[in-house]
Amino acid sequence: MNNIESIKAISCLKGKEKIKVLFVCLGNICRSPAAEGIMRSIVEEHGEADCWEIDSAGTGNYHIGELPDNRMRIHARRRGLELQHHCRQVTTDDFYEFDLIVPMDASNETNLKRVSPSEECDEKIVPMAQFFNRFAHFDHVPDPYYSGAEGFERVLDLLQDGCETLFNIIKTNNTNA
Repeated sequence: MNNIESIKAISCLKGKEKIKVLFVCLGNICRSPAAEGIMRSIVEEHGEADCWEIDSAGTGNYHIGELPDNRMRIHARRRGLELQHHCRQVTTDDFYEFDLIVPMDASNETNLKRVSPSEECDEKIVPMAQFFNRFAHFDHVPDPYYSGAEGFERVLDLLQDGCETLFNIIKTNNTNA
């Protein structure tokens, strides 16, 4: 994991009553809704659901209004997660609404920077791989869409690791406020 604590987007969260995080992938049907579901589960587990706003979106407009990919929903359900998010596309307003915008890979990071309204908003973009701890050898969350069951399971493992780390960093950062 990189020195994420020093990234401006994280340090700006210190003392905030509500942390607003947006997870982003291409179609918003696999990786980002899974990250949203995992993060919701983590904050609920710690009794902090009221302190967080968690959402997901896609940089593409391919699946707007649809539920996440059924395969991802099945694999997530096996882990106790129900993914009920309806897919949507990232908007410029998201950069003003959310404190942290977490793309799953470099392509989505580039797409987000194209949509971002300012350099200040660019600082809110922090790739998911920055939060990997156990899976620090990965530099992105691979798209499982064209893979088999092992691809979906790998994505869920990576996202669990990244979301736990993200939660712990923000929790520690806010505790030291």
